[in-house]
Amino acid sequence: MPLVEVTYAPTVPEPCLRDLGSVLPHLVSLAVECPEEPYDGDLRPGDVEIRFRPLSPLDRSGLAVVIEIRSKWFASREANRQERVDALHANVRAATGLDDFGIYLSLPRAAWSQGD
Repeated sequence: MPLVEVTYAPTVPEPCLRDLGSVLPHLVSLAVECPEEPYDGDLRPGDVEIRFRPLSPLDRSGLAVVIEIRSKWFASREANRQERVDALHANVRAATGLDDFGIYLSLPRAAWSQGD
């Protein structure tokens, strides 16, 4: 279950952010799928959590959009994490037309419980 934070500059138009919000769940799920957490293409509530945050006047960023992804560590994810994030970057660019953005993929040791 990835947690995704999107930080964006005030110059990024809302329609672009809406497009990003609509494609990220699927693209992130593809990027982090692994044998331990396979992706069947059927996203359910809680599968991907996305939060959008505008840059504050005190923030310093050289990019219009930064996408931070945290997903549970598995050896199979760790083995090719750079390839995963590079492919995700290319897929986000192709799906949204965004150009000035970066993606940070973090794979911490973690646990998740959502209940029934």
